Amino acid sequence: AAVLALAAVGFTLQFAVTDVLNLAYGGVMVVSAYAAYALNSHGVSIWIAATAAIATGAALSVFLNNVIYTPFQRKGTSPIAMVIVALGMTLILVFGTQALAGPTNVSYTLSQGKLVKVGSIELTVVQLGIIGLSVVVMLAVHSLIRYTRLGKAMRATAANRNLARNCGIRTDRVVMLTWLITGALCGLAGLTFAINSGTFGATSTDIFLVLILAAVFLGGPGQPYGAMLGALVIGLATEVS
Repeated sequence: AAVLALAAVGFTLQFAVTDVLNLAYGGVMVVSAYAAYALNSHGVSIWIAATAAIATGAALSVFLNNVIYTPFQRKGTSPIAMVIVALGMTLILVFGTQALAGPTNVSYTLSQGKLVKVGSIELTVVQLGIIGLSVVVMLAVHSLIRYTRLGKAMRATAANRNLARNCGIRTDRVVMLTWLITGALCGLAGLTFAINSGTFGATSTDIFLVLILAAVFLGGPGQPYGAMLGALVIGLATEVS
């Protein structure tokens, strides 16, 4: 649920502000996970390598927006056609990564720490760390949306981009910053997903993207708080079932 919340909130914020259903999100997650693995496999601590995953997710998301999605949107491409474009980018990212990294799964070098038991629930220290990290990030997203000028601009752009622009909001800048922030969340989600999975490969996020979509649409597309709740419900339901 914690990993899913990190991914779902970034995904739904992208959709709310940019009007792009970015199905390449899972591809960006796995590329970010491999960016951290490239450092970790050479002896760098995974927690330091996490910066590479976050930076990769942010940079790749901005690249997708500037080079791929925005030119299509300026040409008046329909929403369903944009979904097909995003699917195409997913294939490029996933199978491009597989061509470079190989078909076998890999894993990070890290200690899971002690096993903590709470009743019949058993969690490792690393898993508790992921839960704590997710809570901190959700609070940070809440603060960003509710209490900052950028957050207010994001909400205005999501509600009505043309009206926001006429009110003096630099919507193009808001959209770019949204891709940067949500891309960083995507990179962090890719890292935590890989840590929690134990092993991962280029196609590991394919099924996880379905869970992201389920959490987003359960909570309401474009609703970050709904995505948090949807992630909690879907995450716990899949584990319990």
